[in-house]
Amino acid sequence: MKELTLVKIGGNLIDDERKLSASLEAFSKIKGAKLLVHGGGKLATDMAKQLGIESPMIDGRRITNAETLKVVSMVYAGWINKKIVAGLQALNQKAIGLCGADDNLILAEKRQHASIDYGFVGDVVAVNKQAVSDFIEQNKVLVLSAITHDGKGQLLNTNADTIATEIAIAMSENYQVKLIYSFEKPGVLTHPDDDASFLKSLDLNLYKEMKENGSINKGMIPKTENAFRAFNKGVDVLIGDLLRMSGDDYCGTELTACK
Repeated sequence: MKELTLVKIGGNLIDDERKLSASLEAFSKIKGAKLLVHGGGKLATDMAKQLGIESPMIDGRRITNAETLKVVSMVYAGWINKKIVAGLQALNQKAIGLCGADDNLILAEKRQHASIDYGFVGDVVAVNKQAVSDFIEQNKVLVLSAITHDGKGQLLNTNADTIATEIAIAMSENYQVKLIYSFEKPGVLTHPDDDASFLKSLDLNLYKEMKENGSINKGMIPKTENAFRAFNKGVDVLIGDLLRMSGDDYCGTELTACK
Protein backbone atom coordinates (compact mmCIF):
# COMPACT_ATOMS: atom_id res chain seq x y z
CA MET A 1 0.00 0.00 0.00
CA LYS A 2 1.35 3.43 -0.96
CA GLU A 3 2.46 5.66 1.91
CA LEU A 4 0.97 9.10 2.54
CA THR A 5 2.33 11.59 5.06
CA LEU A 6 -0.15 14.17 6.26
CA VAL A 7 1.25 17.09 8.26
CA LYS A 8 -0.80 19.63 10.15
CA ILE A 9 0.93 22.85 11.18
CA GLY A 10 -0.38 25.63 13.37
CA GLY A 11 0.26 27.80 16.38
CA ASN A 12 3.54 29.65 16.61
CA LEU A 13 4.89 27.81 13.56
CA ILE A 14 2.61 29.99 11.46
CA ASP A 15 3.00 33.17 13.50
CA ASP A 16 6.81 33.08 13.38
CA GLU A 17 8.27 33.76 9.90
CA ARG A 18 11.50 31.92 10.62
CA LYS A 19 9.80 28.87 12.08
CA LEU A 20 7.30 28.72 9.24
CA SER A 21 10.07 28.85 6.66
CA ALA A 22 12.01 26.12 8.46
CA SER A 23 8.85 23.99 8.81
CA LEU A 24 8.12 24.23 5.11
CA GLU A 25 11.70 23.25 4.31
CA ALA A 26 11.40 20.22 6.61
CA PHE A 27 8.07 19.33 4.98
CA SER A 28 9.59 19.63 1.51
CA LYS A 29 12.15 16.94 2.42
CA ILE A 30 9.50 14.34 3.24
CA LYS A 31 9.67 11.63 0.60
CA GLY A 32 6.70 10.30 -1.29
CA ALA A 33 3.08 11.42 -1.26
CA LYS A 34 2.29 14.16 1.23
CA LEU A 35 -0.36 16.68 2.14
CA LEU A 36 -0.31 19.77 4.36
CA VAL A 37 -3.17 21.10 6.49
CA HIS A 38 -2.79 24.43 8.27
CA GLY A 39 -4.59 26.51 10.83
CA GLY A 40 -4.41 30.26 11.19
CA GLY A 41 -2.19 31.05 14.14
CA LYS A 42 -2.90 34.34 15.91
CA LEU A 43 -3.32 36.48 12.80
CA ALA A 44 -7.08 35.97 12.55
CA THR A 45 -7.52 36.77 16.25
CA ASP A 46 -5.37 39.90 15.96
CA MET A 47 -7.19 41.08 12.85
CA ALA A 48 -10.58 40.48 14.46
CA LYS A 49 -9.50 42.61 17.43
CA GLN A 50 -8.36 45.40 15.12
CA LEU A 51 -11.80 45.36 13.49
CA GLY A 52 -13.54 45.32 16.86
CA ILE A 53 -14.90 41.80 16.36
CA GLU A 54 -15.08 39.52 19.37
CA SER A 55 -13.72 36.03 18.75
CA PRO A 56 -14.04 33.98 21.97
CA MET A 57 -12.61 30.48 22.45
CA ILE A 58 -14.15 27.57 24.38
CA ASP A 59 -11.95 24.53 25.12
CA GLY A 60 -9.56 25.55 22.35
CA ARG A 61 -12.34 25.99 19.78
CA ARG A 62 -13.27 29.35 18.25
CA ILE A 63 -16.81 30.72 18.38
CA THR A 64 -17.45 31.99 14.85
CA ASN A 65 -20.12 34.62 14.21
CA ALA A 66 -20.84 35.98 10.73
CA GLU A 67 -18.20 38.72 10.95
CA THR A 68 -15.57 36.40 12.39
CA LEU A 69 -16.23 33.96 9.54
CA LYS A 70 -15.34 36.67 7.05
CA VAL A 71 -12.06 37.32 8.87
CA VAL A 72 -10.99 33.68 9.22
CA SER A 73 -11.92 32.92 5.61
CA MET A 74 -9.81 35.80 4.35
CA VAL A 75 -6.89 34.99 6.63
CA TYR A 76 -6.87 31.18 6.50
CA ALA A 77 -7.92 30.52 2.90
CA GLY A 78 -6.31 33.71 1.62
CA TRP A 79 -3.14 35.18 3.04
CA ILE A 80 -1.81 32.23 5.07
CA ASN A 81 -2.70 29.58 2.50
CA LYS A 82 -1.07 31.43 -0.38
CA LYS A 83 1.96 32.37 1.73
CA ILE A 84 2.53 28.67 2.47
CA VAL A 85 2.02 27.73 -1.18
CA ALA A 86 4.50 30.38 -2.30
CA GLY A 87 7.00 29.12 0.26
CA LEU A 88 6.67 25.56 -0.98
CA GLN A 89 6.94 26.62 -4.61
CA ALA A 90 10.27 28.24 -3.72
CA LEU A 91 11.35 24.79 -2.50
CA ASN A 92 10.42 23.18 -5.83
CA GLN A 93 7.23 21.65 -4.50
CA LYS A 94 4.23 21.37 -6.83
CA ALA A 95 1.94 22.94 -4.26
CA ILE A 96 -1.67 23.87 -4.78
CA GLY A 97 -3.57 25.77 -2.08
CA LEU A 98 -7.26 25.12 -1.55
CA CYS A 99 -9.98 25.09 1.12
CA GLY A 100 -12.68 22.52 1.75
CA ALA A 101 -15.13 24.23 -0.61
CA ASP A 102 -12.78 23.86 -3.59
CA ASP A 103 -13.57 20.77 -5.68
CA ASN A 104 -15.99 19.84 -2.89
CA LEU A 105 -12.99 18.53 -0.95
CA ILE A 106 -14.50 18.70 2.54
CA LEU A 107 -18.21 18.76 3.25
CA ALA A 108 -19.26 19.87 6.72
CA GLU A 109 -22.37 20.73 8.69
CA LYS A 110 -22.96 23.52 11.17
CA ARG A 111 -22.18 22.30 14.67
CA GLN A 112 -25.14 21.57 16.89
CA HIS A 113 -24.67 21.73 20.66
CA ALA A 114 -27.16 21.54 23.49
CA SER A 115 -25.87 24.58 25.38
CA ILE A 116 -23.25 26.38 23.23
CA ASP A 117 -23.89 28.28 20.01
CA TYR A 118 -20.64 27.89 18.09
CA GLY A 119 -21.93 30.02 15.23
CA PHE A 120 -20.54 29.17 11.80
CA VAL A 121 -18.35 26.32 12.99
CA GLY A 122 -18.43 23.19 10.89
CA ASP A 123 -18.06 19.53 11.75
CA VAL A 124 -16.75 17.36 8.92
CA VAL A 125 -19.34 15.16 7.23
CA ALA A 126 -17.37 13.78 4.28
CA VAL A 127 -13.98 13.94 2.59
CA ASN A 128 -13.81 13.73 -1.19
CA LYS A 129 -11.31 10.88 -1.28
CA GLN A 130 -11.26 10.66 -5.06
CA ALA A 131 -10.43 14.34 -5.46
CA VAL A 132 -7.64 14.13 -2.88
CA SER A 133 -6.27 10.99 -4.55
CA ASP A 134 -6.33 12.73 -7.93
CA PHE A 135 -4.08 15.50 -6.62
CA ILE A 136 -1.74 12.95 -5.06
CA GLU A 137 -1.51 10.87 -8.23
CA GLN A 138 -0.70 14.03 -10.19
CA ASN A 139 2.24 14.54 -7.77
CA LYS A 140 0.63 17.74 -6.48
CA VAL A 141 1.20 18.76 -2.87
CA LEU A 142 -2.22 19.75 -1.59
CA VAL A 143 -2.19 22.60 0.98
CA LEU A 144 -5.54 22.83 2.76
CA SER A 145 -6.82 25.68 4.92
CA ALA A 146 -9.31 25.18 7.74
CA ILE A 147 -12.37 26.44 5.84
CA THR A 148 -15.07 24.00 4.74
CA HIS A 149 -18.60 24.31 3.29
CA ASP A 150 -22.02 22.76 3.78
CA GLY A 151 -22.84 22.10 0.11
CA LYS A 152 -25.56 24.76 0.21
CA GLY A 153 -23.37 27.81 -0.28
CA GLN A 154 -22.35 28.37 3.35
CA LEU A 155 -18.68 28.51 4.35
CA LEU A 156 -17.81 27.09 7.77
CA ASN A 157 -14.82 27.47 10.08
CA THR A 158 -13.50 24.03 11.01
CA ASN A 159 -10.76 23.05 13.44
CA ALA A 160 -7.59 22.30 11.43
CA ASP A 161 -6.70 19.32 13.64
CA THR A 162 -10.14 17.88 12.88
CA ILE A 163 -9.66 18.38 9.14
CA ALA A 164 -6.27 16.63 9.28
CA THR A 165 -7.81 13.78 11.27
CA GLU A 166 -10.76 13.24 8.95
CA ILE A 167 -8.61 13.35 5.82
CA ALA A 168 -6.15 10.89 7.38
CA ILE A 169 -8.96 8.49 8.28
CA ALA A 170 -10.57 8.76 4.86
CA MET A 171 -7.32 8.27 2.97
CA SER A 172 -6.26 5.33 5.17
CA GLU A 173 -8.60 3.13 3.14
CA ASN A 174 -6.19 3.34 0.21
CA TYR A 175 -2.91 4.54 1.71
CA GLN A 176 -0.70 3.76 4.68
CA VAL A 177 -1.12 7.12 6.42
CA LYS A 178 1.22 8.80 8.87
CA LEU A 179 -0.33 11.84 10.53
CA ILE A 180 1.96 14.42 12.14
CA TYR A 181 0.51 17.19 14.28
CA SER A 182 3.39 19.66 14.16
CA PHE A 183 3.57 22.63 16.49
CA GLU A 184 6.16 24.55 18.50
CA LYS A 185 6.39 22.05 21.37
CA PRO A 186 8.41 18.80 21.26
CA GLY A 187 5.31 16.75 22.01
CA VAL A 188 2.67 16.18 24.68
CA LEU A 189 4.05 17.58 27.93
CA THR A 190 3.42 16.28 31.43
CA HIS A 191 4.21 19.79 32.66
CA PRO A 192 2.93 22.41 30.15
CA ASP A 193 5.70 24.91 30.92
CA ASP A 194 8.56 22.41 30.70
CA ASP A 195 9.53 21.30 27.19
CA ALA A 196 11.82 18.65 28.66
CA SER A 197 8.78 16.85 30.08
CA PHE A 198 7.49 15.62 26.73
CA LEU A 199 6.29 12.04 26.47
CA LYS A 200 7.73 9.65 23.91
CA SER A 201 4.46 7.75 23.88
CA LEU A 202 0.88 8.34 24.97
CA ASP A 203 -2.01 5.92 25.34
CA LEU A 204 -5.68 6.70 25.93
CA ASN A 205 -5.62 5.94 29.65
CA LEU A 206 -2.73 8.32 30.29
CA TYR A 207 -4.40 10.98 28.15
CA LYS A 208 -7.60 10.78 30.22
CA GLU A 209 -5.56 11.05 33.40
CA MET A 210 -3.65 14.11 32.12
CA LYS A 211 -6.85 15.79 30.95
CA GLU A 212 -8.37 15.21 34.38
CA ASN A 213 -5.43 16.75 36.23
CA GLY A 214 -5.12 19.66 33.81
CA SER A 215 -1.77 18.71 32.24
CA ILE A 216 -3.58 18.64 28.90
CA ASN A 217 -5.84 21.66 28.47
CA LYS A 218 -7.06 24.39 26.13
CA GLY A 219 -5.98 23.83 22.52
CA MET A 220 -4.27 20.54 23.34
CA ILE A 221 -7.64 18.97 24.14
CA PRO A 222 -9.05 18.99 20.59
CA LYS A 223 -5.60 18.12 19.23
CA THR A 224 -5.21 14.99 21.34
CA GLU A 225 -8.85 13.96 20.93
CA ASN A 226 -8.46 14.19 17.18
CA ALA A 227 -5.17 12.30 17.37
CA PHE A 228 -6.77 9.37 19.17
CA ARG A 229 -9.70 9.34 16.77
CA ALA A 230 -7.25 8.89 13.88
CA PHE A 231 -5.14 6.36 15.80
CA ASN A 232 -8.19 4.25 16.58
CA LYS A 233 -8.89 4.07 12.83
CA GLY A 234 -5.46 2.63 12.07
CA VAL A 235 -3.52 5.84 11.33
CA ASP A 236 0.06 6.19 12.65
CA VAL A 237 0.07 9.39 14.71
CA LEU A 238 2.87 11.63 15.98
CA ILE A 239 2.49 14.88 17.94
CA GLY A 240 5.51 17.17 18.08
CA ASP A 241 7.87 19.43 16.20
CA LEU A 242 8.44 18.51 12.55
CA LEU A 243 11.70 20.49 12.60
CA ARG A 244 13.22 18.05 15.11
CA MET A 245 11.98 14.87 13.44
CA SER A 246 14.87 14.67 11.00
CA GLY A 247 17.14 13.36 13.76
CA ASP A 248 17.46 9.74 14.84
CA ASP A 249 16.63 10.19 18.52
CA TYR A 250 13.41 12.20 18.32
CA CYS A 251 10.00 11.53 16.79
CA GLY A 252 7.72 13.51 19.07
CA THR A 253 4.96 11.83 21.06
CA GLU A 254 3.80 8.62 19.43
CA LEU A 255 0.29 7.41 20.14
CA THR A 256 0.18 3.81 21.33
CA ALA A 257 -2.42 1.27 22.38
CA CYS A 258 -3.20 0.81 26.07
CA LYS A 259 -1.24 -1.99 27.70
